[in-house]
Amino acid sequence: MVAVVAVLVALLAAFGAYRFLSEKSRFAEKARLETVGIVVAAVDIPLGAKLTPNQVAISAWPKGQYPKDAFPDAKSVVGRMAIREFFRGEPIVGSKLVPADKSPGILSLKIPVGMRAFSVKVNEVVGVGGFINPDTRVDVLVTTAQSTQHQGGKVSKIVLEDVMVLAVGQSIEGKDSKPTAVNTVTLAVTPEDAEKLALASNDGTIQLGMRNFADTEKVMTGGADKGSLLSSYHNARSVQAAAKPQPAAKPQRASRKAPTSTASSPAQRRPYTIEVIRGNKRTEASLD
Repeated sequence: MVAVVAVLVALLAAFGAYRFLSEKSRFAEKARLETVGIVVAAVDIPLGAKLTPNQVAISAWPKGQYPKDAFPDAKSVVGRMAIREFFRGEPIVGSKLVPADKSPGILSLKIPVGMRAFSVKVNEVVGVGGFINPDTRVDVLVTTAQSTQHQGGKVSKIVLEDVMVLAVGQSIEGKDSKPTAVNTVTLAVTPEDAEKLALASNDGTIQLGMRNFADTEKVMTGGADKGSLLSSYHNARSVQAAAKPQPAAKPQRASRKAPTSTASSPAQRRPYTIEVIRGNKRTEASLD
């Protein structure tokens, strides 16, 4: 009985394994028949690169997940320029390629839709010591006069926040982390912000402040003028004046003039009265 049971269990296990492998093979064959050829990136393709035959390849792709603007033939994409980066194995799609009848500059490929590229003149201080690279995020500060009537009263204010750097000098890609001294920095701004920068460039002084790439929070500041800049100085002066001990008042010297004698004044003399009693007689006598 034990032998019979063992044989039956072995037969059931073999039959189950056969069914499993048969189903897996059938699904694999079905999936193979439902795939189509698609052009993918054979290597990582950077922004602005012209696609070559060595950079693309044909790969099987599920028919149900076929991108609508993909290419079935590698010849259709060779010579086209990449608007965005492609990673190895990623499908080559038309929305990430420059149209075949156009040949724009590389910088224009990086400008987001609805934005404008605006270049500002910088030096080593304005450009944060040359550590600003393409794709970093910066804030724009402007120092200018408060009004045309008060040219002497200047104010500094952050006017733009979390602005993407498109290019540094004539470079649109950060080669390394070494600082580089450049004369211009190109920013991606909205048309309204471009107008602000144009006014600030001609009316005041622009300075850039680098921010953490992950920090996208907008901070509302009130700006800084000379009064707020020296407020801590005035407060310190007031505290020091309040804490400084006051000098003791000098004692007044008493007058050393001799007091006027009242006895020597005839008008102030009082007469002495003497009562004299003799027996049963009583008399008074006055003496001056």
